[in-house]
Amino acid sequence: MNRFLRCAALLPIGCAANPPATVHWGDAPGGDPIYLYTLANAKGMEARVTNFGAILVSLKTPDRRGALADIVLGFDTFDGYLNTKRYFGATVGRYANRIAHGAFTLDGHAYTLARNNGENSLHGGVRGFHKAIWKGRAIAGPPPAVEFTYLSRDGEEGYPGNLSVTVRYTLTDANELRIEYTAATDKPTVVNLTNHSFFNLAGEGAGDVLRHVVTIDADRFTPVDAGQIPTGELQSVGGTPFDFRKPTAIGARIDAQGYDHNYVLNHAPGKLGFAARVTEPGSGRIMEVLTSEPGVQFYTANTLDGSDRGKGGHVYGPRSAFCMETQHFPDSPNRPDFPTTVLRPGASFRSTTVYRFRAR
Repeated sequence: MNRFLRCAALLPIGCAANPPATVHWGDAPGGDPIYLYTLANAKGMEARVTNFGAILVSLKTPDRRGALADIVLGFDTFDGYLNTKRYFGATVGRYANRIAHGAFTLDGHAYTLARNNGENSLHGGVRGFHKAIWKGRAIAGPPPAVEFTYLSRDGEEGYPGNLSVTVRYTLTDANELRIEYTAATDKPTVVNLTNHSFFNLAGEGAGDVLRHVVTIDADRFTPVDAGQIPTGELQSVGGTPFDFRKPTAIGARIDAQGYDHNYVLNHAPGKLGFAARVTEPGSGRIMEVLTSEPGVQFYTANTLDGSDRGKGGHVYGPRSAFCMETQHFPDSPNRPDFPTTVLRPGASFRSTTVYRFRAR
């Protein structure tokens, strides 16, 4: 047996020094091969990613006793990701989150986007980056990494410019999953990229996340209208259910609709800084989120309804996960007072997010 395939099957700790194991995982409807890449570090942590949607398929981390569990929702097969309407683990773009009325104006030119969320455009449109077939490249390291590249053509989903995008996943021996994004364009455009993993630190399929304790380093958030579009105000979290400046259980103040809001992070945008911490008391797992982005969308999987049978046949119901989508603010192309998401020829889009894990 090929030693890299053997590592993929057995995943001993010693495989961490090898290039990420690569296996053929299926074929897209057009015949393009889909691959599954496995990264493992010296401490036994494991991440699996695929070139379909540059998706994080699984992430196994130890609890306080050292037992590993997969903490991201998803599917056991490629077909699950191909057929779902969800964004489990996906790289989301060209514009993550919502753009009001599926339209924006840039340099005097009006652009019309696909409306796939009521009147609004969500997560890049009908066939966003989460349904694209990326080119993958395994990098031996250390630390091991997988790099995905994709060319989003001018006019794709209504967006201007040929956009070249790279997403690199790196798994470090410090139990950090590092995600680095870069992009360049040949025409002025807008860009907002994120990873849309649904986390449950007790293990995917382990029930709701209401006992998870959350801290978000944000004094303000962007309130929204009925269509989840920001009103333009940067409102203080003080005295609201959105105040997570001190550790608070998700279920302590959750309302009937749950959380799905963008937080204005306190650190300086463009530099890697602390965004959030989540602790699961049963397992002792702790996840810290660091990002160079100015915001994070905290989402409590309110719309999961059990229609997707996940890994091992698990039923994913409402609030069975949470998301920490590091990002620029929703509808920024229509809000000149928000941090800009405009990318011009000759400039480079760069963004980094780190998910750091430990247990106690």
